[in-house]
Amino acid sequence: MTGVEEAITRAHRDEWARVVATLTRRFGDLDIAEEAAAEAFATAVERWPSDGVPPGPGAWLTTTANRKAIDRIRRENKRDDKQKEARMAYDDDPPEPLGVIDDDRLRLIFTCCHPALALETRVALTLRMVGGLTVPEIARAFLVAESAMGQRITRAKAKIKAARIPYRVPSAEDLPSRVSGVLAALFLVFNEGYLATGADTDPLRHDLTAEAIRLTRLIRALLPEDGEVAGLLALMLLTEARRTARISANGELVALDEQDRGAWDADLIAEGHRLVRERLATGVAPGRYQILAAINAVHTSARDIRDTDWAQILALYDQLVRVDPSPIVALNRAIAVAELDGPEVALAAVDRLDDRLAGYHPFHVTRADLLRRLGRSADSRAAYDKAIALAGNTAETAYLTRRRDQLR
Repeated sequence: MTGVEEAITRAHRDEWARVVATLTRRFGDLDIAEEAAAEAFATAVERWPSDGVPPGPGAWLTTTANRKAIDRIRRENKRDDKQKEARMAYDDDPPEPLGVIDDDRLRLIFTCCHPALALETRVALTLRMVGGLTVPEIARAFLVAESAMGQRITRAKAKIKAARIPYRVPSAEDLPSRVSGVLAALFLVFNEGYLATGADTDPLRHDLTAEAIRLTRLIRALLPEDGEVAGLLALMLLTEARRTARISANGELVALDEQDRGAWDADLIAEGHRLVRERLATGVAPGRYQILAAINAVHTSARDIRDTDWAQILALYDQLVRVDPSPIVALNRAIAVAELDGPEVALAAVDRLDDRLAGYHPFHVTRADLLRRLGRSADSRAAYDKAIALAGNTAETAYLTRRRDQLR
């Protein structure tokens, strides 16, 4: 990759959400903002190799996108007042500094996560507009056809426009009821960065995990007493702390039990543990994200995999099952069961989930590992084959392939 290509890739990672959010604030139209941003990046691909990378790539992209948006509005023959608004919006003067609550990207995510939209649509729109993922990447994350995902996102933008959903942070009275949808969207954005599904993307996308963490910090500033916001932030920090140890030198995913714990980020772990302790001290019954954060706190407290307090982890999963009785939680609980009661007991619990998780590749990964531990190599190989076929992450596919090929 040339220096210009690297600059364009970096600019897309760092500036996409900022450009879309800025244009959305100026023009009040997600569709115009997205299209103009995409055109600006396409123009960069054409011009930067010959003109050189501008000193301020973000400002260049925003200015170019702004012009593209005005051109589109004029082409579509909008009303005179709309054209006047567009011309007024095109201003070379720098914008006034934004505070935490006035952050354009935070406004954008609350717009994308408006309760008028279905939860899956909110998440998909957030991944596209805030995360900058392509429609194929989002379709893979949802295990749906690309065309269906494209239509879902298009309909969501049209609904926001037709319903005149405001581009703003909700009022203090509405904020608590709106935050759960935002947290769900941010968690999925983080997960896409934690284990990227795109075949042509990096296996770990730090840009997405960092943006998810940044936006979660902003929401915590808005709702400092909300336990689930604190829980999600702690969960993200404790997971992100292990990022540098999760990929080997040859590009394979490194499982938790094989990671170099000395490479974990001690500062992120300390902050995550502090958040977990603060929530425990309140005595308020924890929600889903707080329990998941507590599970990760137990994992990151062990200096060696052999020191892991599996009994505590299982107790936390029992608590989580009562809050979130989903098959995915049951699958993760079975992993803890295997450490305490053995792989045979765990496999029986996992197999009961087959009808609900047959298309979920971690289900087959878990089965493959349990069957491997039981000495059932042929069955384990078959499970690895299913997991490899469903996995979209290049590092994970490499890891699973090696594990499968090690079987006799």
